[in-house]
Amino acid sequence: MNIFSPPTTDPYLNLAMEEYFLRHSEEEFVMCWWSTPSVVVGKHQNALAEVNVPFVLKKRIPVIRRLSGGGTVFHGPGNLNFSFIRNGCAGRLVDFRKHTAPIIDFLRSLGIAARFEGKNDIRANGLKISGNAEHVYKNRLLHHGTLLFDADLDMLGEAIRVVPGRYTGRSVQSVRSRVGNIIRLPDRPMTFDGFKKQLEAFLSERFAHIARYSPDEKEKTGIRSLAGEKYTSWEWNYGYSPPYEFSSEADVGQGPIRLTLSVANGVIGMAVAWGVGRTPPWLALAAELPGLRHHPDDIFGLLKRHGLLPEKAGELSGNMARLFF
Repeated sequence: MNIFSPPTTDPYLNLAMEEYFLRHSEEEFVMCWWSTPSVVVGKHQNALAEVNVPFVLKKRIPVIRRLSGGGTVFHGPGNLNFSFIRNGCAGRLVDFRKHTAPIIDFLRSLGIAARFEGKNDIRANGLKISGNAEHVYKNRLLHHGTLLFDADLDMLGEAIRVVPGRYTGRSVQSVRSRVGNIIRLPDRPMTFDGFKKQLEAFLSERFAHIARYSPDEKEKTGIRSLAGEKYTSWEWNYGYSPPYEFSSEADVGQGPIRLTLSVANGVIGMAVAWGVGRTPPWLALAAELPGLRHHPDDIFGLLKRHGLLPEKAGELSGNMARLFF
């Protein structure tokens, strides 16, 4: 077993690192890491349906799809992530209780009454402090989870706040839960770095024959390539979403506009817009939506060409963003 902390806080590199070692190594790993603010959606989710698009656009928070299933989580300072990459027998690898047990035991060693609840959560005092997900590749398992130590819960809540009923389809939807920070639970104060070091020390004692690990240059090159080719790509983060229908209504000036879209592989296939006052330009715009990506960049460009955004607008915002996302 190898243990290491990635030296980067780049969320694209960190997610690529998990996949690289899962697929390109036979070694077992424990990783403790954190990333800059980012929304990480499950493999089978509709990325746009899981986030507050106007907010993440304004704050420039990337939305990234991970390798495993499950629901959406928020990464950022104060949120410690852990990953186990283990070998096993095909058909017997998935076991959330087994792989959360070391984390629960660690938290209990700090005086926190943590327990496994539901399908994949760790909770304490009735609050969710950790969400977990797994992915199987051949005879290897990736189990990873979050630990909300001292996260910005206001930013977390706003980034994943959604209006229900706008997106319909067969994607996996997140189950929203009341969350809390671990820092408020133990009897003694600690820092994020101290918490991280204590977890690494606990896991080092928990697993036999564990050794410190550092990726070599070949591995670093492979991780960077995977991040650039997959984890930063629109095709993976948005285009991989299952087909869906989108419906919205917003007042973007001179009366409300209603919009309905049919989207597959992230590309708009059908679009209908109707309303009052400014209907003619919106009818023309709707006719040009099919074939575009349901993505802020494509929508922004189209709106600019039709003169439906202020000349100096640098991004979608307000009701215009709410109309399309």
